[in-house]
Formats: sequence, C-alpha cells, structure tokens
Amino acid sequence: MYYVNRQQIEIRLQFIPEIIRVLRSLQQTDPESPLYLFAEERALHLAVETVTDIGSYLIDGFLMRDASSYEDIVEILRDEQVVSPDLARPLLELVELRKPLVQQYFDLERDRLLPVAHALLEVLPQFADAVREYLEANG
Repeated sequence: MYYVNRQQIEIRLQFIPEIIRVLRSLQQTDPESPLYLFAEERALHLAVETVTDIGSYLIDGFLMRDASSYEDIVEILRDEQVVSPDLARPLLELVELRKPLVQQYFDLERDRLLPVAHALLEVLPQFADAVREYLEANG
C-alpha cells in the first residue's frame, strides 16, 4: 500500500492560483521596473518549487524511480504518465530556470524568463488538473 501525502500535495496545488494571480498582475506593470523584475523572478522560483515539491511527493508516494535532478522529477512525471509529453516540455523549461534563479540571480538572461512566465498562465492549471486526475485514477 502506498502512502501518498495528499494533504501536502493539495496545499501546494492550492498555491498555484496565487502564482498565476501574481503573473497576471505583472502584465499590468512596467517590465523594466525593479518591482516587476523581482516579482517575476520570485513567481518563477515559487512555480519551480511548487512543481518539484508536488512531483517529489508523487514520486515518493507511488514509489516511482528516484529522481537525480530537478529536471528528472518532471521526466519521471512524464514517464509515469502523470503529465503528458506536451505538458512536460514547458514544465522542463520552467524547472531548468531553478539554477539561474537561485544561483545566478545576479546575471540572469532576462529574455529567457518572460516566455516561461507567460506560458505558466496555461501550464500551471493544466499541471494541477493532471496531478488531481492522476491521484483520482490511482486511488
């Protein structure tokens, strides 16, 4: 019998609309302002952590193979059919931003961030739906 920490997964799933709300409000802000830049970086970082936390809970709970990296978490979710290959692609792009956001924040390639931030408006709700569907189907 698996122990899937559904409560912790759901707490993180319920945080996704907040990330989306921030990303939408940023669209009304000057993209050159320091507030925009910092808020965009933080929203992306929180999106990365949310996706990888949920993925880790699923991997641990359903005894999937161990992940060797943040990117591998998304690849496992794809391989285990939690998310489709089409959804895995933008999630991988998101997760690949973790290192630059956390370790190379002083020298970010800003042009990489905006397309991912815009894509998340659709990707994160799809991810949440896919996770909930997977949990429902796998008891």
